[in-house]
Amino acid sequence: MAKISFIRLFIIIGILTAIFLPPFAKYQELRYKNRSLEERIKALEAENKRLAEEKRRLETDITYIERKAREKIGIVRKGEIVLKEVPSKD
Repeated sequence: MAKISFIRLFIIIGILTAIFLPPFAKYQELRYKNRSLEERIKALEAENKRLAEEKRRLETDITYIERKAREKIGIVRKGEIVLKEVPSKD
């Protein structure tokens, strides 16, 4: 009689495992995806904030605009000497 109870218990545990294991695995997968998406959102929000600040400075700060123009297209003022770094051949 005890053997039959043990077998029934084993079968019930097997059925419950078969029923609940796949949804639990899916839950864990979705939880991992959610965590990675939240990290991506934080990174994009930080990038968005940086770009908004860059936009504001480009619209209002003439000194910043001048510095960016000098960096990007190599504009120099009259009388300035431009120094370029030449990469060494090692």
